[in-house]
Amino acid sequence: MCDIINKTDIGRLVMIDAQESSNPIFTYLKKQHVLSLCCSFDDDIWCANCFYVFDEENVAFYLMTSTESRHSKLMLNNSLVAGTVNGQPKNISLIKGIQYKGIISLLAEENKTDPLSLYTKRFPIAKIKSLPLWKIEISELKFTNNILGFGKKSDWHRT
Repeated sequence: MCDIINKTDIGRLVMIDAQESSNPIFTYLKKQHVLSLCCSFDDDIWCANCFYVFDEENVAFYLMTSTESRHSKLMLNNSLVAGTVNGQPKNISLIKGIQYKGIISLLAEENKTDPLSLYTKRFPIAKIKSLPLWKIEISELKFTNNILGFGKKSDWHRT
């Protein structure tokens, strides 16, 4: 199950019902469509921006990218990834964004029917120009939402 922890401005931790509180984080992720993806292996590190679809039921991102890209080659050697999902508001009080950490895997043909359907529903062009489909199983999320107060954060951890 998933646990949500909200941090108040004074650093006090409050446990909140996972079903009730997951909505703002998951709702935000479903409204966005581009994530930053950071990966590394040995002494090489790289970031990329990718279109994604969020799977709330499995708490996962699905994305398409070539296995020949620099970031894919790194991910095939080290599946631990991190990144962000955020907008670009001009007003600091409207900032919202996600930092995430997870494990990425290249989906095999037999495991990608439902994820591919989700992805092509969001990005129909992927039916025409298809690339390998990847899954990021999210292990940790941090949601910053300044609309609720400057520096207001919520954390989610896979349990």
